[in-house]
Amino acid sequence: MAKLYVEGWAPDFGAPFEPDEQLAPAEGAVDTSVETDDWRPLDGVDDDVERVAFVDGVRRVDARLTLDDPEHGPIPGICGTYAVGATLWLREERRSGFGPARVHRMAILSAGRGERFPAADLNPAYVTEPISSPNPDDLVRHLHTRMRRAEGEHAAGLSHEGWFVVADGPLNDLSPQSTVGHVKSHRVTYLPPERNAVVAALAAGQRTPMFTISAFQRYSWYVRLAEMPGGHSWSGVVRCEASGQLPREDVRTIADRTAAILPKVASEAHMDPRAPQNLVPVAALERQLKHLMGDRALVLRSIRAAVHGEESVPA
Repeated sequence: MAKLYVEGWAPDFGAPFEPDEQLAPAEGAVDTSVETDDWRPLDGVDDDVERVAFVDGVRRVDARLTLDDPEHGPIPGICGTYAVGATLWLREERRSGFGPARVHRMAILSAGRGERFPAADLNPAYVTEPISSPNPDDLVRHLHTRMRRAEGEHAAGLSHEGWFVVADGPLNDLSPQSTVGHVKSHRVTYLPPERNAVVAALAAGQRTPMFTISAFQRYSWYVRLAEMPGGHSWSGVVRCEASGQLPREDVRTIADRTAAILPKVASEAHMDPRAPQNLVPVAALERQLKHLMGDRALVLRSIRAAVHGEESVPA
């Protein structure tokens, strides 16, 4: 019988089973036979990859804007900042550090308006970008999309430099590169019921066989990061994915590698409210990127000073 549990994640961070907006497979899109028909837990294999990069991005709405048009009425907008970067792990040297990061600021106006945002005393400055939708929620979605695109570009650059890249979240760039998407929460289970039983049977450091999500051109598999005493059968489980353009044997090596490496950097509950899914290198990177975006109160003060001191000018 089904049993009720209280999730370990702090409620402010959602839940491990929140919607994954990017993926919702069509009926019949999942193929569980691409690696094997003998579905059982598989042990991770550490192939001693030396250079591992953990890529992530953070975003923030700095201010809500209203363009007061006498003819068309109030038009909503936002000032938003996002930053992307990587924690670089040199395993043989047993050290890690932050790689170069990029910070971007955007003034997004709805209804296709392109008024130039007044110069604020910030570096980098805000760049105006109009969107056609009048829906205020689409302003934040646009900021999020820009951040995710920047994450994909950053991950691709590191992969081309020879790093094994673990990107936080679903993959945006599905070109044939050794980048793994690390998905902390699950909207759907993807698998038929008899395959879900294998996920429940995973021990820490084990993975399921690979399956394909053909509608989205990607391989995927589940990994258990840690045993969670008192947790439900999917506690501590993440979904990993790789480009469907990679050779299958290369993806098998990558899948084995993730099951061996990711549990070593899984967070613990006393350190992170999203433990164990929020990896330690990613949590450290999030803190660094938020610092680089600047203090929220000071940024808001600069925005107000710029807007009140200068009328917006058509771009």
